[in-house]
Amino acid sequence: MTGIYLILVIFGWFNIYAAVYDEGHTSIFDISQRYGKQMIWILAAFLLVLMILLLNPKIFSQFAYLIYAVCLVVLVGVVFAGKEVSGSRSWFQIGGFALQPAEFAKVGTALAVSKYLSGQYISMKDSKTWLSLAIIIALPAILILLQKDTGSALVFLAFVIVLYRVGLNGYLMLVLLLLPVLGILALVMNKLILAGILLGIAIIIFLYTKRRLHHLLIIAAIYLGSVGFIYSMDYGFNHVLRPHQQERISVLLGQKTDLKGAGYNVNQSLIAIGSGKLFGKGYLEGTQTKYNFVPEQSTDFIFCTVGEEWGFIGSLVVISLYLWLLLRIIKVAERQRSQFSKVYGYCVASVLFFHVIINIGMTLGLVPVIGIPLPFLSYGGSSLWAFTLLLFIFVRQDAFRYELV
Repeated sequence: MTGIYLILVIFGWFNIYAAVYDEGHTSIFDISQRYGKQMIWILAAFLLVLMILLLNPKIFSQFAYLIYAVCLVVLVGVVFAGKEVSGSRSWFQIGGFALQPAEFAKVGTALAVSKYLSGQYISMKDSKTWLSLAIIIALPAILILLQKDTGSALVFLAFVIVLYRVGLNGYLMLVLLLLPVLGILALVMNKLILAGILLGIAIIIFLYTKRRLHHLLIIAAIYLGSVGFIYSMDYGFNHVLRPHQQERISVLLGQKTDLKGAGYNVNQSLIAIGSGKLFGKGYLEGTQTKYNFVPEQSTDFIFCTVGEEWGFIGSLVVISLYLWLLLRIIKVAERQRSQFSKVYGYCVASVLFFHVIINIGMTLGLVPVIGIPLPFLSYGGSSLWAFTLLLFIFVRQDAFRYELV
């Protein structure tokens, strides 16, 4: 895991250099430029790794709730005293340095979920358990929504994967996964027709079950909930999402064509990635990158630089590295003797998976642009430090897996 981390971080640094390359500042160590600042973030991240590896691994379990509580307090603080960037009040400005607490809240939530699920008297059949977990996950997400940072709030949906691993009903998991699909259909179809289709599906499912009363009640409850969700989509779309988010979704669904506005980023991103072809244009040779056609290319759209300058082969290598890292985390999580360590490992894998899938999906126009970074590659100290903490706390837990029970 450490080797993959180092490769991704260093590769990300070189791609940030390519994304914001300035002929007047050719040194990659120039701290007046983003690539020089990223070098400082990387060195600081390495110090974080050293600190984590020197700590007693039991600390993370013992102080999990305290860390989570501190994250919540800081999230409340940023709502009132944060700096507004791109319409979101998500940052603390400290001199020339900006810190985004939402990134670290993922670490705090992962620790709290793991601590709760490792409790001695926790039963996965108890509704109180699921309610408590829902509150733990929802609280930071709601506070981040109050900062008008919808993208970071949506990341907390990743913890649903963890809940499935520890016993969430498969049917409920399926419903949760289908909700986004149902939401999209509600925006593009006649709602009455969609409700009729769902009724037909509900009847078919009931006919193929044992036709008992409790099955009927469950199916009826899911159907009514789905219909309510369908008819609430318009309100959520028009009153919860911000105008630029509405436009991005409309462009993605083909309801609007706006290549100079909401669809500009994605269109330029597709041009950049497509122009790289099989082997890419070569390092520092990307025209879309060099002439700043893609906004936010060093942060949310860093994968464009990979696609344009390193081509399909380079993109495939990066995706393979992420896949290798995720599979490695899952394998290591399964060998843990401590329930805390095992659950935490799945939290790490789930958050990383969500970020990678959504970020690369954004650059390819497969999902709406919600503004979340690509782990270890995107520019930014908060993101890099948070993902470093997330990963190496787990590395430290694994190093003592025979002592932690």
